[in-house]
Amino acid sequence: MSTLTPPPIAWPDAARRQAFDAWLQRIAPAHGLQAPTLRSASSDASFRRYLRIDGANRTSYIVMDAPPPQEDVRPFIHVATLLHDAALNAPQVLEQDATHGFLLLTDLGSQLYLQTLLDAVANGQTAVADALMRDAIASLVQWQLRADASTLPPYDDALLRRELALFPDWCVTRECGRTWTAEEQQVWATSCDLLVASALAQPTVAVHRDYMPRNLMVCANAAPGILDFQDAVRGPISYDVASLLRDAFISWDEEQEIDWAVRYWQAARAAALPVREDFADFWRELEWMGLQRHLKVLGIFCRLKHRDAKPKYSEDLPRFFAYAHKVSARYNALRPLSRLLEPLMDARRVDAYY
Repeated sequence: MSTLTPPPIAWPDAARRQAFDAWLQRIAPAHGLQAPTLRSASSDASFRRYLRIDGANRTSYIVMDAPPPQEDVRPFIHVATLLHDAALNAPQVLEQDATHGFLLLTDLGSQLYLQTLLDAVANGQTAVADALMRDAIASLVQWQLRADASTLPPYDDALLRRELALFPDWCVTRECGRTWTAEEQQVWATSCDLLVASALAQPTVAVHRDYMPRNLMVCANAAPGILDFQDAVRGPISYDVASLLRDAFISWDEEQEIDWAVRYWQAARAAALPVREDFADFWRELEWMGLQRHLKVLGIFCRLKHRDAKPKYSEDLPRFFAYAHKVSARYNALRPLSRLLEPLMDARRVDAYY
């Protein structure tokens, strides 16, 4: 509960503020919401932001502010229902105004997995990090096993290729100022074909699409709280594992990655999820899926910098170049891609992530 009056929330225009104030006034009595306690909770790489507000009985709530037409809260509402139907720990939608993009959600607290993991690593608390990651793996298996993936949009050829196209458009051209030759463009096209084919060959399940420590919460006496799930799709079974193990903001040595990947694979097989019978085959799929994701993220982080005036994300470009180069250099079919990446990495501190 907040004890001080927080600074007023800024709104992009008077009309949106009026719409919010009217909505808040309508829903406040049912939850004992105290308008003066409204304060910033967090923001993300999209146009969404999250506010915290106090209610009755020392309860706090989260308000999602997702302005149309840039954002649509309906997928969030749908996936929140899937998560709760799967008995997972996710925010519950208590009130909604889909037309204006306002949601009132239960509050999972402020203890991010990411910061807790970073603190555990800094303090040598490997058991703490291991326990958190095992809990995240257990929740992931439960999500894949119980969520009705048939209600989600497909992670199809077109979407995979749109994501990959972000890399040459925003990272190569805008960030690095390079123009590929016809030969280099052919290397890129062939590499994309290989990555897309690998992704589409995998068994499909519900995919969170950003299942990483920054979107997980440490919740006392409960499974990890799961956030930022509105982009969920029906897609490759290795995708969320790759997201969890090769994260945007924290890296692990490969021995640790493999240990957690094996634990996931064993739990998935025990649950009769359709992972490959041979772990080596699953690991290759995970690496190639992760490479597709990392190329996409390189493009997104550069777009955030150049289009959206959010340069902080670009600080992690070296981490993603390291992920992408390490995997592409490991497999013969992808080695030409590794050579395509190398000139882009020359001026960046990529070595720190090897």
